[in-house]
Amino acid sequence: MDINIAIDYLGLNANRYKLTQSVPPHSIVEWDGPDPQPTEAELEAGYTAAIAELALEQSKQQRADAYRNEADPLFFKYQAGEVTKEEWEAKREEIRVRYPYPS
Repeated sequence: MDINIAIDYLGLNANRYKLTQSVPPHSIVEWDGPDPQPTEAELEAGYTAAIAELALEQSKQQRADAYRNEADPLFFKYQAGEVTKEEWEAKREEIRVRYPYPS
């Protein structure tokens, strides 16, 4: 777990802290600030939530890019009668499967 990511996610970055080392795995050796030092469980929960949020945003962006580059052109071809609605919908489903939202 990266404590820096957890602290940022938890909104505790107004505090000063020192870690045992800069790269994970590490632990907090000094804490100074207006907020109480987070527990290991709070840090783990914050880190897990931050990574899940990042994964969701990444999937959303990948889907949006794929829709724009792959499905949208088929939609315009469908409107022009050059491809079927099923071809366009199949491409959209293929993109959903390729870039699933994390559960």
